[in-house]
Amino acid sequence: MASAPSQQYAFRAQKALGLVGGTPNYEPLDHFQAPDVPARTFQYSADGRLFAYAVPSGVRIFQAESAQLLQELPLPNIVELKFSPRGTYLSTWERPIKLEDGAQHKNLRVFSASTGEELVAFTQKSLEGWDLQYTLSESHAVRLVGQEVQVFHPANWAAGVVDKLKVEGATSVVLSPGLNPSVAVFAAEKKGAPASVKIYSLTGLAGPPTCQKTFFKADKSTIKWNNLGTQVLVLTQTEVDQANKSYYGETGGFYLLSAAGNFDCRITLDKEGPIHDFAWSPNSKEFGVIYGYMPAKAMLFDQRARSLHDFGTAFTNFISFNPQGRLIALAGFGNLAGKADIYDRRSLTRVTSIDASNSSHCEWSPCGRFLLTATLSPRLRVDNVVKVWHCTGPLLHVHPIDELYQASWRPIPVDALPPFPQVIPPCPAPAPSVEAHAAVAKPAPARVAGAYRPPGARGLEASLVYSRDESGSASPGAPSTPNGRYSRSPAPGRIKGNGRRHVPGAPTSPSPIRSPPADSEKRGRKKKGKKDAAAGAAATANGAESPRPSIEIQVNGTTNGAASPVNESVPPTPGLDANGLDPMAKKVRNLNKKLKAIEELKEKQKKGERLEATQLKKIETEAEIRKELTGLDVTS
Repeated sequence: MASAPSQQYAFRAQKALGLVGGTPNYEPLDHFQAPDVPARTFQYSADGRLFAYAVPSGVRIFQAESAQLLQELPLPNIVELKFSPRGTYLSTWERPIKLEDGAQHKNLRVFSASTGEELVAFTQKSLEGWDLQYTLSESHAVRLVGQEVQVFHPANWAAGVVDKLKVEGATSVVLSPGLNPSVAVFAAEKKGAPASVKIYSLTGLAGPPTCQKTFFKADKSTIKWNNLGTQVLVLTQTEVDQANKSYYGETGGFYLLSAAGNFDCRITLDKEGPIHDFAWSPNSKEFGVIYGYMPAKAMLFDQRARSLHDFGTAFTNFISFNPQGRLIALAGFGNLAGKADIYDRRSLTRVTSIDASNSSHCEWSPCGRFLLTATLSPRLRVDNVVKVWHCTGPLLHVHPIDELYQASWRPIPVDALPPFPQVIPPCPAPAPSVEAHAAVAKPAPARVAGAYRPPGARGLEASLVYSRDESGSASPGAPSTPNGRYSRSPAPGRIKGNGRRHVPGAPTSPSPIRSPPADSEKRGRKKKGKKDAAAGAAATANGAESPRPSIEIQVNGTTNGAASPVNESVPPTPGLDANGLDPMAKKVRNLNKKLKAIEELKEKQKKGERLEATQLKKIETEAEIRKELTGLDVTS
């Protein structure tokens, strides 16, 4: 079994940018000199050979393996940077500004990564889709200018635009990978004209499109090619949902198109709601989709849009295949809890579940055995951390950082990717950081919440009667009834000698005559409404207040205070409660409620949802409850 190659990951924090080793040693790389000022962004080349980061004063390019500084470009205020597929060119983007001479600011620049020489510059106002798109061989580069697709030869930037294609209403262009690259051009719906996606061969832009599709309800699109560049998935959306069901617009349609034009279809989904995420498998023969209102549904389709497997419904909005296509991660990030389920593609069974709460970034390692999750700022400004998990579930490394902005693995060239083992490999020993993190993050024992008590009655003995433990039973010492439910009879020491219970704050009956309040008491009281003030003035003038009605509480058939005429005329029916049920029927009803709740928990357990310890204990009591219910039926 081939061993996994050495891996590392990089992170960008508020005060430093670091390179950290991977399994089994997660120590910072000694030969890497971190910048002394905060870095704005970093980027690896696609082959993992180069590493670059931007600081306020410029851009530095390193050899990733040895962390040797290769070039330092004096480019202030760079916001984004990106390497070409083979790491030959480095593109940078800065915010456009007005120049004193009135000329256009060429804020998109392309440099030679080896020499640092500036090769070409463009004006690019929008940050969205700012960089040029290169073919894998870097023989061509493509960018969209207005409604025109422009093609360049990077080996000869001085030649300028070598080919171009104008598409009416074009808003985005996506270049495919593969040996025979194509471009997919999306034109949004405008003035009643339908939106469209047209696919052209990169070497035949002058000819007709090889495939095209028109549709309505499409202001923007998400386009993803498979790795071979033979098929493309297109998701269309509107900016505004006319039905007012979603703040983020409406999903228009989901389409599968072939670059050769021999196949296209609309993918029909069987659950109403938006499409949260979709991704191609690295084998280019199947793809996964998460769709529908929460809990969302996850499905696996083949290259002809035929369903292969239904993963069921869960609170997920993220799907990712590992680089070898053997494992699939389905997770719920953002406003969801952060639970991630990992499935084996061969058996289509769940391998494990990971609780990566508050994560905003998730990425497979190049070897496909580890999953990196990170809590990033400004999405969440507290508990920023990088975590590394094994594909079987255990947490292997924890790297807390005060303010973390970016984290990623160092890539490995596609042709050098290690094969995934036939059998999922065992988990290595976790790093010491996991034990240290568990000790710090150990939660305090949960406090048992009792029943609500009004402020005037808190801290009294009666509160012990209503408190419960996690199992739902009354606290020790609290009176209980034969069916196990706690009794609402008064606590010891709260009953008067005449068998009546005293209610805190309630006056005794009849109310005593009180003298007018002193001036000091008046000043300490809150101001009341005019109606209360007038009533108070009238009572003061008479020298006494009107007697208040006493509060009557029935305790074991005895009432506190004089009984009302209604109570005297309608005597209580012996053996029945207020709802007209005898104790036996009431107990049967309560036991049936418990059985119904247990059935609901068992259904959740069958769906794969994780239950709390108290819920599992509740399921274990099913046999006892059924036995008790059978005994009641026999007795009745």
